[in-house]
Parts: sequence; C-alpha cells; structure tokens
Amino acid sequence: MSKKHSKKDKKKRSSSAAQQTVKGTLDITRSGIGYVIVEGQPNDILVRPADFNTALHGDTVRVQVAGGRQGSRQQGKIVQVIQRKQSEFLGKLQLGKNFAFFIANADKPMPDIFIPLQSLNNAKDNDRVIVRIVEWQPNKKPVGEVVQVMDAANEGDLAMKEILMENGFSLFFPEDVVEETARIPDTISSAEIAKRKDCRDILTFTIDPVDAKDFDDAISFRVLKNGMYEIGIHIADVSYYVEPGTALDNEAYARATSVYLPDRVAPMLPERISNELCSLRPNEDKLTFSCIVQMNEKGEVKQHWIGRTVIHSDHRFAYEDVQEILEKGEGLYQSELLILNNFAQRMRKQRFKKGAINFSSTEVRFKLDETGKPIGIMVKESKEAHQLIEEFMLLANRLVAERASKEHPNKKPLPFPYRVHDQPDEAKLMPFVAFTKKFGHEFDTSSPDAIAESFNQLLQAVKGRPEQHVLEQLGIRTMAKAAYTAENIGHYGLGFENYCHFTSPIRRYPDVMVHRILQEILDGNVEPDKKMEQKCKHCSERERAAMEAERASNKYKQVEFMQQFLGDEFDGVISGVAAFGFWVETVEHKCEGLVSMNSLLEYDDFRLIEGDYSIAGMRSGRKFRMGDKVRIKVVAANLDKRQLDYDWVFGSGSNSDNAPVAEDGMAKRSRKPAAAADNDPFSKFRDKGSKGGKTKSSKGKSAASPGKTKPKKKSPKK
Repeated sequence: MSKKHSKKDKKKRSSSAAQQTVKGTLDITRSGIGYVIVEGQPNDILVRPADFNTALHGDTVRVQVAGGRQGSRQQGKIVQVIQRKQSEFLGKLQLGKNFAFFIANADKPMPDIFIPLQSLNNAKDNDRVIVRIVEWQPNKKPVGEVVQVMDAANEGDLAMKEILMENGFSLFFPEDVVEETARIPDTISSAEIAKRKDCRDILTFTIDPVDAKDFDDAISFRVLKNGMYEIGIHIADVSYYVEPGTALDNEAYARATSVYLPDRVAPMLPERISNELCSLRPNEDKLTFSCIVQMNEKGEVKQHWIGRTVIHSDHRFAYEDVQEILEKGEGLYQSELLILNNFAQRMRKQRFKKGAINFSSTEVRFKLDETGKPIGIMVKESKEAHQLIEEFMLLANRLVAERASKEHPNKKPLPFPYRVHDQPDEAKLMPFVAFTKKFGHEFDTSSPDAIAESFNQLLQAVKGRPEQHVLEQLGIRTMAKAAYTAENIGHYGLGFENYCHFTSPIRRYPDVMVHRILQEILDGNVEPDKKMEQKCKHCSERERAAMEAERASNKYKQVEFMQQFLGDEFDGVISGVAAFGFWVETVEHKCEGLVSMNSLLEYDDFRLIEGDYSIAGMRSGRKFRMGDKVRIKVVAANLDKRQLDYDWVFGSGSNSDNAPVAEDGMAKRSRKPAAAADNDPFSKFRDKGSKGGKTKSSKGKSAASPGKTKPKKKSPKK
C-alpha cells in the first residue's frame, strides 16, 4: 500500500510541477533563446523561441514550468503576456505590392511586423518609421500601424525616441486621453475656490531651472503678528484635474513618471495639464495642495497646517537669479529670500547632525545647438538656491508622511506610498570600507548612526581630491536603493523615520496617490487601498526604467560630443574596473570610456583583483585602481552602442604596488633587489609613450583600435 501511495504521490507531484505557472520577465539573448526571470527565484526558466507565444524581450509574462530531470535547468512555455514592456518600435519600412513589412532596429531578436496598406500613414518604401503593434495572434506575424514617419537625417532625434521606447515610454498619448484632457475647463469656479484656504494675497514665487515649463511647487512667505514666520509650501493640485479611473489617470499610472532627457521631456501627463493647467505660472490663480508651517527665528517648526489652497504666484525665479541675490544680498524680495535661505541652511545642518548622509553625486548638463547636437558639457552644482527649495520640499514630504503614519483604520497601519531607504547591507559595505582605507580613511561600522557619520566625514575629507567622484559613486552603490512601499521602514539616507513624495505630482504618480489619500484623511473618510503595495512596486519599476533611459541618453550625448576629439588626449580618473578592462572618466568633460584589456596586452597580462578594485600586471605588478589618475587617448566613439573606447597613454598615472601578481591575485614578494633598469618594467616601451598635450588624429583614418572588442557590461558592475 505504502508503495502504491508513494507512486501516486510522485505522479501528483510530477503533474503539479508540469502545471505550475509563475510570473516573471522575459529576457531574450542575442541568439534568440529566452529566459524568464522570476523574482526571488535563483534560477531562470529557459524558454525556446517556439514557446514565446507573442512575448517580446522585457515583457512581463506568465510561464508554465515543464517537469524535467532532477538537476536539469527548468524549461517552460509562455502562456500569457501580462504586460508589454514596449508597444512602439523604430525601424525601416519595406513596401511590397499588396502589403508592407516593418523591420525593427531592435537589439534583441523580434519578428517583422506586417503592415496593411491602409495603415501606412503616407509612409514610403525604406522610410524610417515608428510602428505600433495593434494585433498579434499566436503563430502569426504581428500586425501593426505606422504612427509616424521620421526624419532619417536627424540621427540624434531618432536615438532619443528609440531610448524612450526601449524603456517602455510611449511617445504619444492615446486619443481618449487627449480628448479627455481637452474637455477639462480652463477656469476655476468660485465654488471650488470657496472650499479652499485662499492664499492669493500672500507673497508667493517659484524657483526652478531656467528652462523649466512645469512649475509644480511654489513658496509663500509672510511675517505674522505674533512674530512667527509663515512659510507655505504649495504644490500643484494635480489630483483635482486627474480623477481616479479615467483614461488620463490610467495613462499617468502606466507611465508613473516623467522622463528627462538632455534635449526633451517625456511627460507623465499631457502638456495641457503639466505646462498649463497645473503649472504654477506667475500672475495666474492656481489650485494647490499645501503644507503651511510657522517657524521661529531659529528656523524651528512650531506648528503646521496641511490642506487644499488657491494661490497666485507673484514671480518666477530661475535658480541662477536667486543664487545671485543670495550672494549679493540685493535684488527682488531679497529680505524674504535671505530669511528663507537662513532657515533652509539651519534645517540642512540639523538633518546631517541627526544622521542624514550628504551624498552629492555629479550630474552633467549639455549645451546643445539648434539641431540638438552637444557643443558643451557642464557639471551641475548644488548651490544654496537649490538647497533652499530642497530643504522646504523635504520638510513638506516629511510632515505629510508623519500625518499619514498616525492613521490606523481598523487598527492597522494605513496603506500609504512611503518613500523608503533601507540601511546598508553589510556584505556590500565591508569591501567599500576596506577600499576607503587605501586612501587613508577610517570607517566606524558599529551602528547605523556611526556608519552615517563615517560617510559624512569621508565625503567632507575627499572634497576636491581626485578620488572624490569615485568614492562618492562607489559609496552610493553600497547603499540600498530608495523605493516606494506601503511598509514604512523610514529613510536612512535622509535620517527620517517617516518620508513620502508629495511635492512633484506633475512628474511622479506616487505624489498623486499621496494627495488623494491625504484628502481622504482630511475628510475623515479613509478607504484603505488593498492594491497599494502592487502600485508602489509598479512605480518603483517605472522609476528605474526612467533612470535607465536618462543614463542611456546622457551616454549617447557624451559619445556624440566626444566624436570631435578622436585621437585627442585627456586627463581622467579610473571610475570602474572589470575582468575586461577599466573605465576612465575624463576630468574635463566627465565622459566615461573603456580601456580594454586587449589594448593593454602589449604592456603586460593584467588580471582583475576584485577586493582591491584594481587590475594588476602579472609580471610587472603595475596596478590600475579605482580613483587613480591616468591619461587617455580617445580612439573610438560608437553612437549605435553608446560606447567610448580609450587607450591608456603609456607612463601616465601612479605606479604603486609594483610587486608581480600571482595566479591567485596576491602580490608576489621579489626574491632579490632588481637592477635600476628592472625597476622600470615599461622602459622598453618608452618610445611609445606620449609627451602630453592634445594631438589631433589624421582625418579619414579609422580611430578604432584594431582587434578591440568590448564585452557587454553586465557583470561585474562598476
């Protein structure tokens, strides 16, 4: 009996395994084989092309796992496409007599798309077009329609649009969204104004980048009769215009964020809302959601009020305008701005004292010509004008989150989209701590507070030093990633127990959710959202996609900019190492490129030493370590791959730790003193070295290094 039961159980388990379905993301390799990545599962599920069932690379799918031999890789068949990563594609049209085909530029294998003649939208043979898939039945070609015919001559414009589409951001708003937006009234009714606190007579202004069009926050200021200072943090009331369940709301949720590329913005909301109805433009009445605080002369918040308001902005400042007023102490509203800045700097100092970490990652801005080509690169600086706005936005975000955290409907915490940041993971932190010691820095890891204090001491100590950018970036990578979740674990990096995003609803969907829940709290009519965690996860995923699009577009513009410098030499700092080479970021333009192992073979056989963040010569012991200064020559700028290739200029950089390296990566000890010539392992290459200065490459010659290849940057990460 027991044996029979055993066989039945085995059959049941086998049947269960065969029928099991799981949700994951399809990753298609260049060879065409697919792997479904399942969150929390160590091994991917192999899916063959015949079993894709209309799924494309990056799609969220449901896969049926097939039973296999014990110990073999799991295989499966896709049974459902839950969500497409990309619905629009850039490529070329091939026109036949009775139909057309679209061939995508896709980096990953995908089928050609059949285009009926009535769906060509005036496109001609060999046109570069954007196509949207409208129908796809299993075992058939997908059917599409031409959405737009592109200007093939403007490669930069095509590249930016392709980057957006690759990351799942549509270039167009659906027709029902456009129609719905057009029906929204331009005027604000007197009945709506009567429901709100009227702040139109209080001095109010906005401070934004000089080229901004969507002004979603404003500051008001006045001195009260009791001697206190009333400061209003007013945020565009997007939730008034975007109602739950509408086509507009569904599209905003799907996008979840605006995307900011060097030459354009892909908005979360149609421009009529983002740049007109909700933008807090000067000399116009606008609906806002506000956090109004009363502060004493020490900048301490004594009381605050949160609710819906109507404002009238008196002036639109650019950051540069405010910075000049703060530095000179004169200009429009200088008294108010100086007091606000005093409060902001006090709050900033207090934040760091309480454990916030002062990371200041380097951001670049591109100066573009009229065609969108980069003609200059500037480093963004965070000055006091930026910090003024930042501190008051942080204050509002914290106070709103504190208010939400006190709500416990049904004696349970209210589901709310908190912005959280976990404590550092020890496994990631310890290699970083060991690396900082090589630059003479000590790190206290005895407690989370001690770690934060050590980070701040480090960041202060490296200011202006060659290793500053590398240590800042490496430090950021050791930290957990901030995310949205209903589980309130606090924000470690900011040092806040409660934090959310309330201040940018024009460009972030979580802020819209915060506004809606906040109004429910104020109305005393809270309805807990059972899908809150799912929504938070979606918003975090779209945020990461936007960041990837922004990184890719910046890289494209950097490569485009550096094309003019092929053959030129620049000073740089090593910003990353891998088994196939090391990355160098130029000091002058912050453009990162790869020095491949292949290009170093004539000097030595170099190997990666992971714990040391370096590569080292097996014979010479010559090291290239993160943070080292080197000089490089620009040898290739590949726009299609968004890659820069550099060659190391012989003799540049430090040459420390010259002990030969053993096969296990440990340095060997020299057995006897070397002769003077032997101490310079590169002496025989001296004639190949550069004498410095810029040297233009000959026109018409190939700049690429012969035989140089660059593996795909997957792992190890920089």
